[in-house]
Amino acid sequence: MKKIFDDVSAKCSQIVTNRYSTSFSLGIKFLGKKLHEPIYSIYGFVRFADEIVDSFHGFDKSTLLDKFRADTVDAIRDGISLNPILNSFQKVVNDYNIEWELIEAFLNSMKMDLKKREHDQQSYDNYIFGSAEVVGLMCLKVFVDGDQQVFEKLRPFAMSLGSAFQKVNFLRDAKEDFELLGRVYFPGVNVKALDVESKRAIEADIDKDFVHALVGIRQLPQDARMGVYLAYFYYKNLFNKIKAIPPHGILSTRVRIPNAQKFGLMFQCMIRHQLNML
Repeated sequence: MKKIFDDVSAKCSQIVTNRYSTSFSLGIKFLGKKLHEPIYSIYGFVRFADEIVDSFHGFDKSTLLDKFRADTVDAIRDGISLNPILNSFQKVVNDYNIEWELIEAFLNSMKMDLKKREHDQQSYDNYIFGSAEVVGLMCLKVFVDGDQQVFEKLRPFAMSLGSAFQKVNFLRDAKEDFELLGRVYFPGVNVKALDVESKRAIEADIDKDFVHALVGIRQLPQDARMGVYLAYFYYKNLFNKIKAIPPHGILSTRVRIPNAQKFGLMFQCMIRHQLNML
């Protein structure tokens, strides 16, 4: 029975999520149970694409990404793939009517990482949209369960949340991105000589995204709100730690939140949610 294969495929996406991201794994656990499988499946898909461009050194990344794209198209069209990550992803795409335009924008951003080393404002905005904002929109498709009116209402907030997460990642991973991969994402910024003014300008932009995103989180369906708020709360705390370090620290350390502290944040988040203090 194909259901057995679909179940195994979904489990593979869950394993990928748990292995690569403690924070998102925790957030997913606090979503309504019916949302777990589709969100794991979305994360597994985007994680594998990201791994191609970030980690598979010594291999032909362009060919691998093109193959991944072609296999994704086939999986969505055929309703099956022998790649379990793509099989679980195609099921979400077809069950929740996720538009190909969102998936294509994401894959295009991944392709930018193969060649683009520095960004101007337009390419930066395009990259943020494809690499992060559309992922928020894919998840939102699942959260609203086909209610297009609610989807359109919450669309800008989901985009802001994805944008905030990605920009925090850029700051957190600046050392690895620059020294290992040769990438500079923030337009017009010299990360080797990052000054206080430039860092504050980046942080102000991220703060604006977080403020806007929270407005939408408060309006999410009940079964999605707590899990999304937990991911927001974790990233906001990570961002606050990054804001506290001097500009030269961006390239000398990778700021992180230890797992024990993550669980402490989880309990704080639960209390805030129960007291309606979002």
